[in-house]
Amino acid sequence: MRYFSLFVAGLVGLVSLPAISATRLIKSTSLQTCIDNSDFSASLFNLIFTPDNATLSIDIVAVSSLNGNITASLVVDAYGLTVVTETLNPCDLGMDQLCPIKPGQFSLQSELTLNNSVVNNIPGIAYTVPDLDGTATVVIYNTTGAQVACVEASLSNGKTVNSPIVKWVTAVIAGLALLVSAIASGLGHSSTAAHVAANGLSLFGYFQNIAIIGMCSMPLPPLTAAWVQDFQWTMGIIDVNFMQSIFTWYIQATGGTPSTLLQNLNSVSVNVQKRSLEYLDLAKRSASLLARSNNNSELSTISTSYNLHGIQRVAYLAGIEITNLFVTGFTFFIFFTFIISFILVMLKLIFEGLARMHWIGPDRFGEYRQRWLSIIKGTIYRMILIGLPQMTILSLWELTQRDSPAAVVLAVVMLLMVNSLLAWAAFKVIRLAKQSVAVYKNPAYILYSDSAALTRWGFVYIQFRATAYYFIVPILLYTFIKACFIAFGQNASTMQGIVLMVIEFFYLLLVSILKPYMDRRTNIFNITIQSVNFLNAILFFFFTGVTKVPGIVIGVMGVVFFVFNAAFALVLLIMIIISCLFALLSRNPDTRYQPMRDDRASFIKSTAQLPGVMELEALGATARGDTNAKY
Repeated sequence: MRYFSLFVAGLVGLVSLPAISATRLIKSTSLQTCIDNSDFSASLFNLIFTPDNATLSIDIVAVSSLNGNITASLVVDAYGLTVVTETLNPCDLGMDQLCPIKPGQFSLQSELTLNNSVVNNIPGIAYTVPDLDGTATVVIYNTTGAQVACVEASLSNGKTVNSPIVKWVTAVIAGLALLVSAIASGLGHSSTAAHVAANGLSLFGYFQNIAIIGMCSMPLPPLTAAWVQDFQWTMGIIDVNFMQSIFTWYIQATGGTPSTLLQNLNSVSVNVQKRSLEYLDLAKRSASLLARSNNNSELSTISTSYNLHGIQRVAYLAGIEITNLFVTGFTFFIFFTFIISFILVMLKLIFEGLARMHWIGPDRFGEYRQRWLSIIKGTIYRMILIGLPQMTILSLWELTQRDSPAAVVLAVVMLLMVNSLLAWAAFKVIRLAKQSVAVYKNPAYILYSDSAALTRWGFVYIQFRATAYYFIVPILLYTFIKACFIAFGQNASTMQGIVLMVIEFFYLLLVSILKPYMDRRTNIFNITIQSVNFLNAILFFFFTGVTKVPGIVIGVMGVVFFVFNAAFALVLLIMIIISCLFALLSRNPDTRYQPMRDDRASFIKSTAQLPGVMELEALGATARGDTNAKY
């Protein structure tokens, strides 16, 4: 247990390293009401407590209908446990604007020195654990002792696991796996290339699934919300300042009304929902966000607060205006597809130039130089398959938001295009496989001996065993169904939690029974990943609050989600790095992998080694067991 605790502490410290600050503090930047018809609410709330000098700095812009002297009770909870309980009197604290309080809007800037007894009651761990799951609740009473208002503030210590280091490391290693597979393929190590590529795509799919589940609308513990944010890059949700300015202009120029929430943080209170709200349906308030907070003059004069959940929460934590989210994901999908295609075109030109200058042999990279256009088409299809969850979810969600007419048109076009192209690819592969079975009694024959089909459609089936060529169809259905519930279920978190758990369970069952991947090792790799996806879905079901478990249980589950997934991701990354090193450093890395039972290697080599059709037909006869054939 001691070593496990040290491992967890080291893991948390590693991923939160960029956020570590020398100053101990607890702060809050949002204030939400916690009862119906509260007589006190705030549009701006900034609070910073520094224990080293016991100073509490307050900056509030609020609206109150209270009149007269008041008292308040302060309750501070951490991970569902009450750690501080205090009774406060504004008159004793020197808050003249609240003693007595008068109806209307008021501003309060104050700096208080707290008693040592209050400071000592706060555990030291509250200043060091990243993404602190803490809340401060203040219940206000009038002179008769009647409760007249209730406000709640989320607390933070400035440390987080939402780290650029995690984003860059995961992105670089996932990209490295695909690059190494391409190098191995170019060097003729087809088995190594297939395994590294399959595992790299599975790793990317796991990261993408974490990002997708983070888009669910149920309230999340802060540690969980921060961790899933680390993988939103897999959905194209990347904040680049100058691009965000362009996207805002685009939404406005095409008939939409851009959101200005991030531009007005000095006059609004934003709460990233992390607890089920039992007393007040703040979703109605957050709906006003979708009505676009672009009237800046109103923001400074009214009490404005937003409660963000689901995809809205993801956009806000990424530093992206909500109306820019779809265009951001769309742009990066097109950008990366274009960049990879451009690189492949440049490689063709470079190889041709080197060959003409006799710096390389005339047959060097001959297959790429001859089939470069088909390779680019196959690569674009691969990019579409990788971006399918991203573009399907964001496009469906955009249909519910309607940020601008042009954005809606883009969403419809992308939704139809990516799904239609992949459906067409699946149809082509199934038809080729059935043709191969009908003629050669083996689906692998045409799928792997036809180099044109392998180059263009291989992304659909190469990671599966030959007899599971159809498995792309369950993957497409699984992705589309899940995307529909993520995009259309933003106001139904309980439904999302239940359906997501059911979907992940049945997909795990399907993968475990069919074992569709190319060999035993790859099946174990993918079944393990899907088991973790199912476990994550169970945890997110509890986050919906439908089970009514105590707050401490939800807090613990949030920590479990982070620790388990961080450790699992670390193991996967190490495995991918080791596979890449073997692929690059070994003279014959194919010896690391057992031959495929579908004998695909012999069919792939047939196009380069057999001089004529008769020999190819002989290989087909051998594959189907026809020993009487004569050629």
